Amino acid sequence: MRVLHQKQNCAPHFAEIEVDFEPAAEGFVFEVARGLTVAYEPAEDLPRFFAAAAAGIEEQLGLPEHGVVTATRAVLRRARADPFGSHELAFKIAGYLAARKALERTGVPRP
Repeated sequence: MRVLHQKQNCAPHFAEIEVDFEPAAEGFVFEVARGLTVAYEPAEDLPRFFAAAAAGIEEQLGLPEHGVVTATRAVLRRARADPFGSHELAFKIAGYLAARKALERTGVPRP
């Protein structure tokens, strides 16, 4: 699923991600594709952005606070960030939207 989350206002949001979703034996697994590079500075922010995307995906796939999660492996294949609008919330929303799009495409009802 490819998702662009962009909001223009005094507190802009920008996150673009491409995620592959696959069934998993159990639980939720999030991986960053080997060799994924993102032209963004400071690069040390990227792991936090990716973790936020994972949190958004997991949140949409179930109710993690109750231990209920659709068994899924999500692989982040591509990401794009912008120095003026990218932050953890933007990536969390993008992850949420990607999972929602995947669920709609497969016809799986949200738990």
